[in-house]
Amino acid sequence: MRSSSGRNSSGNNGGSRGGNSGGRGGSSGGRGNYRGAGNARDDKQGGAGRPKKPRPEERRYDVGPGGTQDGPKSGRGASARGGAKGGPKQGQRSGGRTTPSYSREYETRAEERNRDRYAGKPKVNLPKTFPGAEQEGERLQKVLARAGYGSRRACEELVEQARVEVNGEIVLEQGMRVDTDKDVIKVDGLTVATQSYQFFVLNKPAGVVSTMEDNEGRQCLGDYTNNRETRLFHVGRLDTETEGVILLTNHGELAHRLTHPKYGVKKVYLAHIVGPIPRDLGKQLKDGIQLEDGYAKADHFRVVEQTGKNYLVEVTLHEGRKHIVRRMLAEAGFPVDKLVRVAFGPITLGDQKSGWLRRLSNTEVGMLMKEVDL
Repeated sequence: MRSSSGRNSSGNNGGSRGGNSGGRGGSSGGRGNYRGAGNARDDKQGGAGRPKKPRPEERRYDVGPGGTQDGPKSGRGASARGGAKGGPKQGQRSGGRTTPSYSREYETRAEERNRDRYAGKPKVNLPKTFPGAEQEGERLQKVLARAGYGSRRACEELVEQARVEVNGEIVLEQGMRVDTDKDVIKVDGLTVATQSYQFFVLNKPAGVVSTMEDNEGRQCLGDYTNNRETRLFHVGRLDTETEGVILLTNHGELAHRLTHPKYGVKKVYLAHIVGPIPRDLGKQLKDGIQLEDGYAKADHFRVVEQTGKNYLVEVTLHEGRKHIVRRMLAEAGFPVDKLVRVAFGPITLGDQKSGWLRRLSNTEVGMLMKEVDL
């Protein structure tokens, strides 16, 4: 009984193993059929005229742009196969497209070809864009604006108001062109300094030497203008202890005329003397005082203030000889304790503080030029 049952159990086991192996065979056969179906699908998608796309396990990743499946020509190479990031560096990608990079020699040759292409062509003369553009010179309103008379529109209004004249004739039309080196331009009868001239007035303190440089190291006028790019020079002189108005400019002709006796530009001084003074002191100064270098006459004299024996007198004259006021009063018997020049022609000291440098306005410059017929 046992032996038959054992044989039956082994037989059953063998049957089950056979069934299981048959199942594995069936399953393996199923996998084979799936691959076959996939190949058939690839054939249908590729069609007869298009190349077949390789399956992922058959693709090559070491092939760069322009390479084939047989081997790489350029590109990432073995580093990419190992998982390194990067890619071809021969061109830059922009919007999914690769732009080729050219050598510097190639670009140089291309530039030379373009230059040679246009070398023999004649120059094109562009048409004039406004009437009178063929004339030389600069527009009048631009010159006035640069001289400080306001914006160009404001200068055009000066022309409209007939306040501007060129070479003695009133300008009535806009857009006139002038030559700043030759033409004389005036606004309200005052000459306009059209070139790069500079005009300053300094309230010179006592103890400052009236030179632009001093070899002995004393304080001089140049110490107040050393930050100017344009070289300035002083108009006339004041002795070291005299204070007040002294002009600085780079306009040579104006400086020459202001100091020349021919034009008679008047200077006004305030002098502190100790009296009592005679009634006829003013008459003596106007009639002339004999000095070692000739007679010296004052144009005007008056007493400004008196406090006891202390007098503050005003002396006006047009001469410019050295220490002229001090010598005249000393010869008359009244040595000067303190002397201040308060006016040079139309330029007055006003409330300008000692040691301050001030730029002259356009009106003041015009008045100076009118004083000496410029």
